[in-house]
Formats: sequence, structure tokens, C-alpha cells
Amino acid sequence: MTLKNALVSAAGNAADRLYIEDVFSTYLYTGNGSTQTITNGIDLAGEGGLVWLKSRSLAESNQLFDTDRGVKNRLFTNTTGAQNTGTGTLTSFNSDGFSIGSNNISNTSGSTNASWTFRKAEKFFDVVTYTGTGAAQTISHNLGSVPGCMIVKRTDSSSNWYVYHRSLDPGGNPATAFLALNLTDAANSTLAWTNTQPTSTVFYVGDGVGQNPINQNGATYIAYLFAHDAGGFGADGTENVISCGAFTVSGGAATINLGYEPQFVLSKNITDAGAWFIFDNMRGMPVGGTDPYLRPDSINAESNTTNFIDPTATGFNIQNLGSTQTFIYIAIRRGPMKVPESGTQVFTPAQYNGTKFPTGFPVDLGVAGNAAGTDKWYWQSRLQGAVLLNSASTAAEVGSGSAKFDLMDGYGTGFSTAYYTNAFRRAPGFFDVVCYTGTGSATTVNHNLGVAPEMIIVKARSGPVAPGSQQWCVNHTALGVNMVFITNQATQFNDFAFGSDAAHTSTYFKVGTYGGTNASGNNYVAYLFATLPGVSKVGSYTGTGTTNQIDCGFSGGARFVLIKRTDSTGDWYVWDSARGIVAGNDPYLLINSTAAEVTSTDYVDTYSAGFEISSTAPAGINANGGSYIFLAIA
Repeated sequence: MTLKNALVSAAGNAADRLYIEDVFSTYLYTGNGSTQTITNGIDLAGEGGLVWLKSRSLAESNQLFDTDRGVKNRLFTNTTGAQNTGTGTLTSFNSDGFSIGSNNISNTSGSTNASWTFRKAEKFFDVVTYTGTGAAQTISHNLGSVPGCMIVKRTDSSSNWYVYHRSLDPGGNPATAFLALNLTDAANSTLAWTNTQPTSTVFYVGDGVGQNPINQNGATYIAYLFAHDAGGFGADGTENVISCGAFTVSGGAATINLGYEPQFVLSKNITDAGAWFIFDNMRGMPVGGTDPYLRPDSINAESNTTNFIDPTATGFNIQNLGSTQTFIYIAIRRGPMKVPESGTQVFTPAQYNGTKFPTGFPVDLGVAGNAAGTDKWYWQSRLQGAVLLNSASTAAEVGSGSAKFDLMDGYGTGFSTAYYTNAFRRAPGFFDVVCYTGTGSATTVNHNLGVAPEMIIVKARSGPVAPGSQQWCVNHTALGVNMVFITNQATQFNDFAFGSDAAHTSTYFKVGTYGGTNASGNNYVAYLFATLPGVSKVGSYTGTGTTNQIDCGFSGGARFVLIKRTDSTGDWYVWDSARGIVAGNDPYLLINSTAAEVTSTDYVDTYSAGFEISSTAPAGINANGGSYIFLAIA
């Protein structure tokens, strides 16, 4: 049974399932001073929800618009002000996003901006409006689970933004305290929530002097409710996509286990006065790099000075936060969660267009180089941040100003049109990226590929055991425990680099004691690939010395082919459709070499089910009886 069929079988009616990409989006855009439509795939017109806007480059307020209060009506999270109605601010909630006008402060011409969209959905997010009574009252909601966090604001007059969070726990009852989203104050005790914790259907507001800020008689209020570990998502309908928790740093650091990798984290120090911070992986949460943040309590433009947060496959690590303190957070799962149905959703070869490598989707890994020159290979990934590795060298990673990933439809900056890339997006069953630190002892490394990886490429990034002396190590399902290197033409290398039995699973892969994959204290990156029917094929074949058709199960042929001989020396050959996979000559490159592309040969041809190796191909890809591994993408 294929992965897609198995998931559909487990889900029953898969059409009824929700995934994080259906209900949440971080979308970055550049202001144009006019009107523009943001297409992020979130149905606000039919389902309702919240749009949160903040300029990244300008000192402007955080703006919140929601479908319950209607277009044009905005609130600023960094002020106490009442609802503001402005023409040309947010002009429509759409079935696939929203539109903004020329008067929106997050649409100033040339400015860079962030938007976070939350769709109403059970076990994720809800919006509630109510009118205060001055007497204790119960407010109904449709979250379908107990809220982990609630943010309440009076809309007809000035007031603070009152925040309930399940981890504000004085005396064991979080309903006896609040935070203010517009302030940096520590947690404050109050009876605003009547000492009564919310349920899966209602929350409570009080009636005395201490409670009146969120229940003044005749006042109007908006409440945003966030779920906590409520399940309800994914192919089987049980996956968590949002968590509201707390962590305490010790020595400035902490490890948080969510059970998933986050794409968005909102956090606040509740022990002492401290700012609210928003991190997301579109603006950047690189492992080991500095993390851009925005602040709900401030008009400040984006800042990017410190490495605060490093995502892991199961949560995130915190560092550089000083003394022992406690923080609360809202974390949202990284997407996409859906299994891709075509190669074009998750892979494209592209030529630099003078501004970026255009791909049509956010890129997680790009492998770029000057096709005609020797300036290559740049392995750059969103998870690694502003650095690069070179597969024609064993060198450690180096800083790279060209590694620009805060784009919705491409990546890269500062290249010339002589450069081409092969760009990948992380997706279940297809491709994943993991950054980890070596232990020196055989261990497992968590991942989010969703299936057992069939091809793993590992390179040491940095660390005490000279990463420059460590090879690019490749494990392939056809090799068992063996591996091959990229930066030389070695045949199989038998070592426990990937674990003595190479029993990789759908949640982890194994590494042994070899320094190329697991030296103590070294930092590594792993690129994981799997066979996804109709999208990708990790496979092997035996050479024939004659025309050799490789069936990958595709219907429109391969757009990318990578081949390596494993029973003898041989280069790593790569072809892609951007440079040409045609019936005639097909340019090829070698990812283990800086040599210019070869354009005068016809070694790989089109074949609807995969690719065809011609009878004129050299021993490096088609010796009679030779053994080969490959990766192909439709």
C-alpha cells in the first residue's frame, strides 16, 4: 500500500480532514502603496478568522482584523486604543486569503511586511464577540476544546489586552492571573476570569472591580481563543497543531518537547518584566543562527541580533535568555502536513532571474551553481539560515549573504543569470531537513519525513572535530549499512556511520560513531529523501551498456536525475529540466566537482515513466553489470 493510500485508508473520508496549512499561514509581502491581494490558501470568507499584520522594516503598529468585527475595523496590539475604522486598510476577507488597500500602514510602498492568518477551526482557533454586563457571565465559544490561551480586548473604548494562559498557574489556578499583550509587565493576579478555568464550550468573566476590565456594563469585547494539544488534525485526525505551554530556563537555556517542529512561536517572560516575541520560520528560525523577531507590545521594526530559538523535529531549544526565568508560549506546527500529489508542488529546477530563483513555493533547500563556470555548489537551506555548504568540498559551512529564504515563491539574492538551482520544499513522504548535534555514541536522530528515509545525505556544519576533515556521507537503501561519499569517487565505505543495522524508521534515523555523522559536539545537517509514488523515486539499477529505461512510476518523465556508481569509482551526475532533459544532447553537472557543465553529450533521454540512459553513456552511469543508485523527481 502506498503512503498516500495508507493515509486515506486510515483517515476514512480524507476530504473531511484538516491540516495546519488549511488554518494557519505566515505570509510575507512587500508593500506597494496601492491595493494588493494576499493569496495564502486560508478560507476567511467561508470559515472566518483573524488577520494579524506587522511591518518588518518600519516602526508601525501591529494591526488585527477579524471577520466578526468586519473589514476596515482594526485594533492595535501595542496600544490600549479602541477599535479604529479606516478606509483602504483591510478591504476584504477572501476564500483564499485577504486583500489590503492603499491606506494600510503595512502596505507602504517598498516596505517589507509579515502577516499571520488564523482560520476558525475546532481544536485550533476561535473568535468570539460579547457585550459586558457588569455582572459575572458565561461566554460560549466554538473552539471544541479547552482554550490554552485567550486574548480579550475591549473594542468600543480604551483598555489593555488581557491574556489568559493555562500556564499562568499561581496556586494551581491560571484563572486567577493575567498578562497584558500591550505591556511588558510580569503576570498580574486578578479575578478577571472569576477564578474559574474555561471549558470546551464556555469561558467566564467576572463582576467586581478587579474583573470589570473585561466585563464593563454595555462595553463591547473581542476574544481570540487558542487551543492546546487538542488533536483533530492530519490524515488520521489525531495530530496536534497548536500548543500553549511554559518553560523555565536554567543557565539561559531550555529544551521544549511539542511532539512536532514549530513554524511559529509567541512567547513572554512571566517571571519578570519582559517583551513579547514572535518568531516564525518564514522570516527565519535558523538552527545556530540569529532569529528575526517582532513584538506585539511595540511598534519596533524587526530585530535580528541573537540566537534565541532553534527548532527541532520534536519542538525547540532556547538559549541566551540569562538567569532562571519562566516563559509562556503559543507554538504552531510546521507545515505542510499534506502529502504532495505532484513533483511541481515540492521541487523545481530554476534559473536566477536577476532577483531570485523563481519556484512558485517557499524553498527549504536550494543547491545552486554557475552552470558554465566553476563557482558551485551552494547548498543553502532555510533551517541552516545565512550559511552555505559546498558538495565539491569537505569544508565547514561558511556565512552567505545570498541565502535569502524570506520569499513566498523562491529564494536567493545576489546571483547572476548564469546560475541555476535545484530547489526543494519539505513535505511528508518526499523530503526533510534535520539539524542535530553529535554525541559520539550510536544514537537516533528524530525527523519529520513521515516514512523511513531511503536516502540520507549528512555533512558536518561546525564543531570541535574539524568539520572540514569530514566527508559528505550518503546512506542509500540499496547500500544497507554502507555509505558512499560525495567529495571523492570512493566505492562503498563499510562503517557504522548510519547505525549497525541501518534500521531507519518513519520518526528517526540512526547514526553510529563515525565522525562524519556523529562526532561529539559537532553540528550536522541531514537531507532526507524517500520514494513518493508519482513524485519521487529513490532507487537503484544495474547497467546494461545498451539503452536502459529506468521505470520510476512517473507519468510525465523525470525533471531531475542524480546518479552514482557504487561498485566502482564514479562521479555524481545530475541532470535537470531547467538546463535540459530532451531527446537530444542533455547538459550534465557533477555535484562532487566544480567543473563546468558538459553540453555535448546525449546520455539521459526523456521517458514518460522515468528516464532513459542511452547506449552511448559512459561507465559512470551504464557499464554492463555495474551497480548504481539514483534519485529522480517528476
